Amino acid sequence: MLLTGDTARAAGTLAAELGITDVRAGLLPGDKVAAVRELQAQGHRVLVVGDGVNDAPALAAAEVGVAMGGIGSDLAVASADVVVVRDDLGTLPALVALSRRARRLVVQNLVVAGLVVVALATWDLVGHLPLPLGVAGHEGSTILVALNGLRLLRRGTWRP
Repeated sequence: MLLTGDTARAAGTLAAELGITDVRAGLLPGDKVAAVRELQAQGHRVLVVGDGVNDAPALAAAEVGVAMGGIGSDLAVASADVVVVRDDLGTLPALVALSRRARRLVVQNLVVAGLVVVALATWDLVGHLPLPLGVAGHEGSTILVALNGLRLLRRGTWRP
């Protein structure tokens, strides 16, 4: 959906170029917020991309607000959850994919760390866990969790 304060003609040209079918043009900031709230009331999770002062309320109202940082106003940047420094809309799919991978990695890391702690605590309660082995097991799991998180820094992860 394209929500814009621009004219219907300009919005229609951009929408046709991007393949967007739902276009709402000539909107005031309050109208954009109302559209976001309408989508949220329908059960949608809303991501709003904006760059101007007029986009700031909608950026703040959405679940995720993305400001285009290079050309964005200070208010839009301050209202957003994410700032894309390069003013390239083509980076958005890569950004969403990266955030999903990061969430999966966080869950993986919590499971690994939790299992190691439970295993070490159970071993100590049932039998006798030597202190050096307990420290090595705990610190080893910490290193494993850190290395797993570093996978997000691979070059292929950042390709749009």
